[in-house]
Amino acid sequence: MRAVGLLGLSGGRHPLVKKYLLTGLLVWVPLGITLWVLNLIISTLDLTLTLLPRHWHPDQWLGVHIPGLGVILTVVVVLATGLLVRNVFGQRLLTYWDGLLRRIPFVNAIYNSVKQVSDTLLSETGSAFGKVLLVRYPHPQSWSLAFQTSVPGEVTRVLTGDEYVGVFVPTTPSPVNGFYFYVKKSETIELDINVDAAFKAIISMGVVTTPEAAARLAERTR
Repeated sequence: MRAVGLLGLSGGRHPLVKKYLLTGLLVWVPLGITLWVLNLIISTLDLTLTLLPRHWHPDQWLGVHIPGLGVILTVVVVLATGLLVRNVFGQRLLTYWDGLLRRIPFVNAIYNSVKQVSDTLLSETGSAFGKVLLVRYPHPQSWSLAFQTSVPGEVTRVLTGDEYVGVFVPTTPSPVNGFYFYVKKSETIELDINVDAAFKAIISMGVVTTPEAAARLAERTR
C-alpha cells in the first residue's frame, strides 16, 4: 500500500497522476506517430536506390548505409521529369506515354482514375476542394462536415430544377476515405473556415478544431 501511495494512485492524488499521463501522451503520441510516418516515407523512398546499378549504390562507395539518400534521388528524378516535360520534346514523349497506358486493358482504368485525381489535386489549375460545407448526413437530423467538389456535366443535365453541388464527406480519423454524392445547394451551409481547419477537426474527431481549442486542451492537462 505504501508503494501505491508513493505512485499517487490512491486517495485524492489520482487525478494528478491522470493529468501527468495525459500530458506525457500529448508529447509522445504526436512525436511517435511523426517519427513512424517519416521512417515509413524515407524507407519507401530509399527503395528507389535499387534502380541504380549495384556499383553506383552509395552503400558500396561510402561503406556505410545512410538513410534518406533515396529521398534525394527521388527529388532529383521528379525535378528532372518536370524540366523534361516543360519543353516540346518532353510534351511529345508524355503524350505518347499517356496514350500508350490508356490503350492497355485494365491498366487504363487504374491509370485514368489516378490521373484524374492527381490532376485535380496537384495541377496548377486544379480546383480540388473549394469550400467547406455542412450537409445533412447520415440522416436528416444530423450535420456532417463536407468538402465541395465539382459536378459532372451529365449529372447536371439529369438533375434539373435545383442547383446541385458535389460533396465529399470524409471519415474520421482517416479522411482519405469517405462518401461522394450530390445534394441541393440550398440544403447545405457554407462555413467560413479553410480546408486545413476542417481536416484538423476531422482527424482529431472534433477535439482540435482551432489553435484556440488546442491551447485549451493543453491547459486542461497542466
